[in-house]
Amino acid sequence: MSRIGKQPIAVPSGVTISLGSDQVKVRGPKGELAQAIATGVKVSHDGDALSVVRVNDERQSRSNHGLTRALLANMVTGVTKGYERRLAITGVGFKGEVKGKTLVLALGYSHPIEFPFPVGITIDVEKATTLIIKGADRQSVGETAAKLRELRAPDAYKGKGIRNEGEHIKLKAGKTAKK
Repeated sequence: MSRIGKQPIAVPSGVTISLGSDQVKVRGPKGELAQAIATGVKVSHDGDALSVVRVNDERQSRSNHGLTRALLANMVTGVTKGYERRLAITGVGFKGEVKGKTLVLALGYSHPIEFPFPVGITIDVEKATTLIIKGADRQSVGETAAKLRELRAPDAYKGKGIRNEGEHIKLKAGKTAKK
């Protein structure tokens, strides 16, 4: 039995859950999320708890048991508290600013990079070098952070680029002169 899968998910007040035959919808103060139910598991909602039960002991059902429970728990957390990722921009002249629903980045290229906000995601710029990505869907927040980091990954020699806040980049040594 999956240790994670058998734990019930506490549903706080203000969150409504609607179960369909193959989909679960969670609505809360931060938004609404939907997730398809994997095969081999059943989801039941009773009072202030949500539980996931395996239908059989097949390998795929065992795999989906804990996964489905974790995804549903992330949805409940997302619609109540939301998720946030912080990125740091490092480099001389590197900065970001928000113009409407577009993030404009100066990352040392010959042109500014315009990044439109994905649906359900908000991006704030703090001190021009810190990006804060917020949203209810954990997967979308992480994917957006990865796409932004990909625009200018940290350089291995000087460390310039976009990195996750708190991420340490091991810098390579440059060329040394011979004596």
